[in-house]
Amino acid sequence: MTLTTGIGSWPGRDPREAASIVVGELSIPHVVELPARGLGADMIGRASAILTDLHFDISTRSYRLAMRPGAVAKVARDRLREDLDALEEAWETSRCLAPVVKVQAAGPWTLAASVELANGHRAMTDPGAVRDIASSLADGLREHAAEVAKRLNTKVIVQIDEPELPAVLAGTLSAASALNIVRAVPEREALKVLESVIEGIGLPTTIHCCADRAPLGLFRKSSAAAVAIDVAKLKTADLDHLGEILDAGKNLWLGLVPTAPEPGFNFKSAAEPATRLFDRLGFPKSMLADRVVVTPSCGLGGSSGEWARRALAVCTDVAKSFSEADEV
Repeated sequence: MTLTTGIGSWPGRDPREAASIVVGELSIPHVVELPARGLGADMIGRASAILTDLHFDISTRSYRLAMRPGAVAKVARDRLREDLDALEEAWETSRCLAPVVKVQAAGPWTLAASVELANGHRAMTDPGAVRDIASSLADGLREHAAEVAKRLNTKVIVQIDEPELPAVLAGTLSAASALNIVRAVPEREALKVLESVIEGIGLPTTIHCCADRAPLGLFRKSSAAAVAIDVAKLKTADLDHLGEILDAGKNLWLGLVPTAPEPGFNFKSAAEPATRLFDRLGFPKSMLADRVVVTPSCGLGGSSGEWARRALAVCTDVAKSFSEADEV
């Protein structure tokens, strides 16, 4: 049976409404992020509530590593607690029987690229800071997943979001001043840090990247259980990597439903890129039923509430079409 899940973010500011929708619509419900609530509720701010022994403050440009917890950390933790309470309430009210729930957080390289040091430089310019972030993230996600598992009495899987990793590998991130550069990180180094987080979490983990030039070769070499991508961003050069990912036993989470309305869009037009992709890879379409999880193309935080609901409904329709095709 083909499964469905969301990427993470959701429109609006009401955690109870959001939790009720994802629990009701998705076969893999997830802890929602509601970036419209502002500071501490976006992807980077959420991570500050999950990290252990590391804290974020706010600078004029971005989040900044801080010596001790301040207002940002308090707000982020309050938001996370609200979201977990809402999910637990929706889970119990609906008597959800989903066998697994998903938690997600920004990955180590996206955090290191997005958060500043005290001197204003990106944290990724300091190898020691990168190691600290990776270690703290692994510990924090392991504890976060354990709390969710205890609250809901179900298994938990983890999604690591790495939208900044292509720029980290390419060396295209801007520096704090024209006199400095942010070096490109070698793939081997990037993989080592990413792998330390996956191993530290100790749970089935999916790596998600919906940016251009997602480093699929690097993801294939990791111990991640699955790779999540936006199908619309794929290039011909990516096909070999995708085949290798499937051959390695990893699953694919395919972003098939756009984050905004498109003319003539329906579940058939959403499903077609996946069936065409498996044709080009030379894999039978029957594999779509048990090796693919259907998702929106990215987070839905910037979508309208109406479209976000429709996007999840279309994900379900696409998943059903894959499962029914496998039964024929």
